[in-house]
Amino acid sequence: MSAAILNWSITIAQIMLGMAMLCTIFRLAGGPRAQDRVLGLDTLYLNAMLLLLTFGMRSGSTLYFEAALVISLLGFVATVALAKFLMRGEVIE
Repeated sequence: MSAAILNWSITIAQIMLGMAMLCTIFRLAGGPRAQDRVLGLDTLYLNAMLLLLTFGMRSGSTLYFEAALVISLLGFVATVALAKFLMRGEVIE
């Protein structure tokens, strides 16, 4: 019984994360300002990381967890670099 509930909840979470990624892509494409696009990109990598984590829970493979860790690290660095570029106009001083 509990395995069936876990399977259904992971499936529902994956569907909702996919819908959230679609909404984020619309914000990324149609954002009126650059700050909105950076925020959309930040949300997109966060949703992708969570989707990989749910795939990892479903399959039981540690490869998905490692990929989610790499995506989160690269996404954080990219967000910081883009925010610094938008504030000062350059990344490296």
